[in-house]
Parts: sequence; structure tokens; C-alpha cells
Amino acid sequence: MMHSAMHKEKPVKAITLRNIPSDLDKTIRQRARRKRVSVNKAVIGLLEEHLTQAATKRADVYHDLDDLCGAWTKDAADAFDQALAKQRAIDLDLWK
Repeated sequence: MMHSAMHKEKPVKAITLRNIPSDLDKTIRQRARRKRVSVNKAVIGLLEEHLTQAATKRADVYHDLDDLCGAWTKDAADAFDQALAKQRAIDLDLWK
């Protein structure tokens, strides 16, 4: 399992979870059986996977549109704003 391979430090605390929804409990237990680990290890693994994925997603930075930043002239930006204003206008006849 991921947590035993990644972390060599001693476990610090125990956390008790109460009122786990039955469908979540069932999913956790199925995962534990499938991976042949305890429910505790399955939960730790799920937490590590989720937190690692969340950290990775936040760290993704793309630069594929950088060359477009600041590329519009004032006239082009004004024309774009005017086109948007026309699209945002409410046609009261359609809302009767």
C-alpha cells in the first residue's frame, strides 16, 4: 500500500470517524478486501491518494496561452466588449 512505502516515520495519532454514510462504508470495505489490507490502511491510502491528487492539481500551471496575454489592441478589446454587451442584452419580448 502507498502509505507504508512512502512514509517511514512512526504514526502519530489515531482518528475516530463517526457517522460514516453506509454507502461510503461499503465502498471503503470493498476496497480493503480488493487490496487485501485492513480498513484502516484502506482509509489512509484513500486519504493519501486524494490529498496527493489535490496538491498535484493545484500545482499544474499551463503556459500555452501566455503569448495571447496583452495582445489585443484597445480597439479590438472595445469591439469585443461591445459584442458581449449585445449578447447580454435581455429581449423582454422573449420573457413574457
